[in-house]
Amino acid sequence: MERQQYLYKLQLTEKLTQDKNWTDKENAVVGRHFSYLQRMHEDRKLILAGKTKGLDEDTFGIVIFEAETEEEALSLMNGDPAVKEGIMTAELFPYQVAFVQDLRK
Repeated sequence: MERQQYLYKLQLTEKLTQDKNWTDKENAVVGRHFSYLQRMHEDRKLILAGKTKGLDEDTFGIVIFEAETEEEALSLMNGDPAVKEGIMTAELFPYQVAFVQDLRK
């Protein structure tokens, strides 16, 4: 089966849009989130991940990746520790990369 591309958009829960509400617990979840994305990269599923700058209600992140089915895509999104542990909400979209620039040059 051919892999399809997907994007999930992440947003912090409202409480966490203020620095003062962050604790060691949330910071640890973000560390697990980053490790999860690294594993997706190592498994050659992750295309791109990043976030907007700042920390407010407009802050969001995106994860662009490949999966064989929408069910697998949902499973990957819902398996992200930031989503699973409730510090971020996520929304899945079918996606298609049109252009990619190699930024390593």
